[in-house]
Amino acid sequence: MSPGYIPFHPNPSKPTYTPPAGAVDAHCHVFGPESRFPYAPERKYTPCDAPKEKLFALRDFLGFDKNVIVQASCHSKDNRAMIDALESSSNKARGVAFVGEEVADAELKAMDRAGVRGVRFNFVRRLVDFRPREVLNRIAGRIAPLNWHIVVYFEMADLPELESFFTALPTTVVVDHMGTPDVTKGVAHPENQRFHRLLERRRSFWVKATCPERMTIAGPPYDDVVPFAKSLVEKFPDRVIWGTMKKAAPDDGALVDYIPRIAPTAAAQKALLVDNPTRLYWS
Repeated sequence: MSPGYIPFHPNPSKPTYTPPAGAVDAHCHVFGPESRFPYAPERKYTPCDAPKEKLFALRDFLGFDKNVIVQASCHSKDNRAMIDALESSSNKARGVAFVGEEVADAELKAMDRAGVRGVRFNFVRRLVDFRPREVLNRIAGRIAPLNWHIVVYFEMADLPELESFFTALPTTVVVDHMGTPDVTKGVAHPENQRFHRLLERRRSFWVKATCPERMTIAGPPYDDVVPFAKSLVEKFPDRVIWGTMKKAAPDDGALVDYIPRIAPTAAAQKALLVDNPTRLYWS
């Protein structure tokens, strides 16, 4: 087991909350199997194998109908594990890839046929090495004609440095993990309010109400994260999606039971879990 080894939860609880029909887990990963899809030598962490079969079984166990599979940074630009899962999903999965500017147009078109609908730009330095923005701009220009979107992963304290770059992108932009706020600062903190103003000004910006297990100080049931996600669901009801993530080892059942706390009404839950992700990924 390598120093950066990351497991998944061995026995997630069955959620008490039942998602509506057609619900989408809009942020999850597949890892390996390493024997078939090796992890990248430059990776910053090493997961245990969690291939498509485990993901689809967990999806069914949690009560979801579909997945959006985001390329894991430990696989870098080798998207084969994610593509293989899409092609095995019976149209129940879409994907978000990680690519370099060397990717061929034919490969992008093949990804599109497989169900890829976006690329991810990661600005979290502890997870990936920095890529020049001119490179990212060239990638954005090439995927825009495919009607793909760009997923951006950053930490909220870095938003002032990144905001002008984000707003110049030629595609829909989906923000990972609520912009990764520091929950100790509170919803009213200027950092978080700046993020809300960005979403107010730019209707092409969406946000994922995901990853409370990374932000929480209190731990499950994530009381300290609920106000952040709930405020986004209330203010931007048609541009918020949800997912389990599953890079580390939270109890997935607890993550599902978090949903009615951030989206209290049936209408809000249907928008969050069915209408919004279906419009973004299957329309």
